[in-house]
Amino acid sequence: MAGARRKARALALQALYEIDAVEHNPEEVVNRLLADSQLSEDNSGFIRQLVGGVIQSKDQLDDNIRRFAPAWPIEQMPIIDRNILRLAIFELLFDNKTPLKVAINEAVELAKSYGSDNSARFVNGVLSSVSNLVIGQQKGG
Repeated sequence: MAGARRKARALALQALYEIDAVEHNPEEVVNRLLADSQLSEDNSGFIRQLVGGVIQSKDQLDDNIRRFAPAWPIEQMPIIDRNILRLAIFELLFDNKTPLKVAINEAVELAKSYGSDNSARFVNGVLSSVSNLVIGQQKGG
């Protein structure tokens, strides 16, 4: 299951990258990627949920990226890093179905696979700050 979820996140990231980079229609991008994926219906739904959620919450997600990575203007951030962060912050702040450590680990693994040499460290640092906010909210702080 974990391997399938990681593949699903990678496909969601691929869709978000394409949508962000060349502004293709999100539904068409997801449908095309899923047609070739051989993923279960559950994982296909997971991809649709992630991509749809990120697109719907994009402004709020970007506000959080600006808040937790103020030295990096979001428009100048590598597209892959920006979308890994959007995906993970969506899971951390909006989805609430994935444990914090799992969401952060999955994002770091995506950054290692698809980002630059510095991406994993950057993503981990930003998401650690976001997770501290989440933990504070859970404790009522």
